[in-house]
Formats: sequence, structure tokens, C-alpha cells
Amino acid sequence: MSEAPLMPHDQVAHLSLREAALVYARAGLAVFPCWPGSKKPATTHGYREATIDLERVGYWWRRNPQANIGVTTGTRVDVLDIDVHAGGTGFGALQRLLDAGLAREWAHAVRSPSGGLHLYYPADPDRPQRSWSRSSAHIDFRGQGGYVITVPSRITIAGDERVYEPVGQAFRGRPIPADRIRELLSPSPPARRPALSSVVASLEEHALRIGAWLGHSEGSDRNEALFWAACRLAELGASEHDTWAYLAEPADRIGLSHRETLATIRNAHRVAIPDLASTHHRHTATYARPQDRP
Repeated sequence: MSEAPLMPHDQVAHLSLREAALVYARAGLAVFPCWPGSKKPATTHGYREATIDLERVGYWWRRNPQANIGVTTGTRVDVLDIDVHAGGTGFGALQRLLDAGLAREWAHAVRSPSGGLHLYYPADPDRPQRSWSRSSAHIDFRGQGGYVITVPSRITIAGDERVYEPVGQAFRGRPIPADRIRELLSPSPPARRPALSSVVASLEEHALRIGAWLGHSEGSDRNEALFWAACRLAELGASEHDTWAYLAEPADRIGLSHRETLATIRNAHRVAIPDLASTHHRHTATYARPQDRP
């Protein structure tokens, strides 16, 4: 008897979104609904409400039959997300990873609506790996605390509806060494400025912690939480571009639109960066760290 594939992509590719969601849940893959045509969660608490409970899944998709399917990562599956944007593509970086033997043993490949690629790997239950982003390489890793939109969901881009399409399957695959991949994709610090490496490491460490905190923020003060997080990263030396790379996904998980997120990040950088030393006390009341923030 042949081994079942990690993800039932081929099985669900031609099903309705409701039927597909139930197939994923029966396979033990926790799912949750996202708004039709988008990646934005349609539940109050986003991916944290993902479940394999068939009654709950059926209820969600009876209410909204066109809802896209979000699958949580980090427990059953991890995903390497190869992005394609107007500003660049991650396929060159992916080739570097393949040449280094670090990303070859994927279980499934799915073409994303933007023309990018999602490579699925089995997660190692004894070694959970946190999600991270490398905007300079146009590659994201979806592990613990993350999710992906999956087959047969559809995304609307510039008025055109495009699907997530399975393009390859290798059955079970093997866990991916996410930390080694992140190291390979990280820019090397200049040889003559060793102090910069500690600054970069400190920024990365703080950014990951702040992003994780933001992704678990709840309630009506989500935009305030994003503003505080963006101000902290600006203080630490992150550019607007890097702040977006670190905070866009957690902001999306708590229900903020890309437009809201971009506007808040820009505002935070205007507040936090100009003449920071002299304006620190003036802005402390706006973004001073409450006790429950990282």
C-alpha cells in the first residue's frame, strides 16, 4: 500500500472550496476561512482559530462558500514561500538553496497566483521552527506561528482571479533546515566593520520577537499595537522596507489590511526617526512600551 501524500492537493484541486476544506480537516490539517479573493482571515482571531473539527469547518464554509482556505504551518507542514513582486523574484535565491542542497526534498510544489512558488515540507514535531522573512531574497519561511493559503483557493490581482495550482508532488519529503537557509540568505556584514554584525543580529532578534508579539495581539487596539511595533523597529534602525518585511505578515494575521499596515508603518517612521534624541520624551506617551509588550 502506497504512502499517503503530505497534502491532498491533487485530490482537492477540482473540488469546491467547502469540500476541499473538509478534505484537509479529515487529513488532520487545521484550516480556517479567509475572505474570498484574499489572504485576510475571516475569523476574529485569525489562524489561531484553525481546526480539524469537521462540524466547525462545515459551518464556516456553509456561511461563506467562497472563502479561501488557510492552513496553519509549523505543526504538520512547513512552507518555503518564493515570492514574485514588482521589485524582484525569489527564484534566484531558491536556486542558490538548491545548489547548496538545502531545499531539494520538498513534498509538494504549488504555484501561487502571483507566479511565485510554495514548497511544502513535513514539519519535525520534535524541532519546531519559527516563521521568518528575508525580503532582500524575496523568500519567506512559514513555520510555527504562520499559515499559507492553499489549493484550490483563488486570489484577485488587479481585477483578475487567479488560483493556487499544484505543480509537483514528491509524497512525504523531508523536514527543511530553516535556520541554515536563513543564514545562507542573510547578507554578510562588511569585513572591516565587525560592530555592524552585532547591530544586525540585534535588530533581527528584536524584530522577530516584536513580530511574534504583534501576531498575537487581540482586541480593538490592533492598529495601536502595529504603530508601537513599527516605532520600535524604526528606533532600532530598520528601514520602512524592512519594517514592512517584519510586520506585514503578523499585521495581516490580526486582521489589518495592507493599506492600513503601510500607512501605520509610514506614520511610525515619521514619528520615531526625525531628531529622535530630542523628540524622545515628546513621543514617549504615544508609543512607550506597556508592561505586556516585548
